[in-house]
Amino acid sequence: MIKIGFTLINHFTPGTDVDRELPLMLEQVRAARDSGLHSLWLGQHFLMGDVPYFAYTPLMARLIPEAGDMMVGPCIQLLPLYNPVAVAEEAATLDVLSGGRYVLGVGLGYRPEECDAFGIGWKERAGRLSEGVEVIRRLWSEETIDHDGRFYTIAGQGTSLKPVQKPGPPIWVAAVAEPAIRRAARIGDGWVILVTVSFEELKDQIPMYLEAVRDSGKPAPPDIPITREIHIAERHADAWDECRDGLARKYGIYASLGLNSSEGAGGSLEDFARDRFFIGDKGSVKDEILRYNEELGVTHFITRIQWPGHDHGTTMKCLRRLGEIAAEIN
Repeated sequence: MIKIGFTLINHFTPGTDVDRELPLMLEQVRAARDSGLHSLWLGQHFLMGDVPYFAYTPLMARLIPEAGDMMVGPCIQLLPLYNPVAVAEEAATLDVLSGGRYVLGVGLGYRPEECDAFGIGWKERAGRLSEGVEVIRRLWSEETIDHDGRFYTIAGQGTSLKPVQKPGPPIWVAAVAEPAIRRAARIGDGWVILVTVSFEELKDQIPMYLEAVRDSGKPAPPDIPITREIHIAERHADAWDECRDGLARKYGIYASLGLNSSEGAGGSLEDFARDRFFIGDKGSVKDEILRYNEELGVTHFITRIQWPGHDHGTTMKCLRRLGEIAAEIN
């Protein structure tokens, strides 16, 4: 089965009246649910300056009642910034609220400013991620734990709030570089492929990941999830004109944060997008989804179809077309 999910935008252009955004966000979630999309995702960042950014956990708690039977979770939560006790209990709560449909997506993050603000050393991120996942799993599945690690110490404590899913929700780990992908295979239940990774790169990376999973003594993961920017226009010729400004704003924000997403891709947004984004009419986007599934084995598409300043009406049309694709391919 090919699963198609929807990433709800939870950050906005400077000066946005955020009080007006929640009703639109709820409308989009209901549309995604009614269109038959499989999953709902939110991002997470801190200290975004003049870019208003809704906090992940309270917003997800508000969205869950609107999501129906959709899988829900963060893509991704910045685990190294947290004490894993807090993440374990928040995730267990959201798993209960969603009726056992939660996935915990975690990653390192890429902004030194966030690490500095939380008092986390930049080079500590990988260690905190791995140790954090270990602590979370134990808190979900054991009555009490004794843990004396490099970063966290828990002596004979536990939580009675357990997830609905046993032994706990799946933990998906975002990664780009080879060592990080191998770590995701070792500590996670899935690897979240980020939008910066091209189709050609994935021809090598996905087999390497699956080999690392086998080397860790684990069965093959049930899903291969990937994040992709998607825009579906009525006419293929109109697709880029409809989404170019929103994507340019989004990747302009990335550039302002020091993330050079187009490195090695020729510099222009269109060059970078060519082997990474799905921009076109319904037929061409459907063909790309099927190509990734048939040639790479990707099974879960975490789509991002709206960007800061993108028109709500256009987003709703794209959601409807995405739902039609989901119905046609399954």
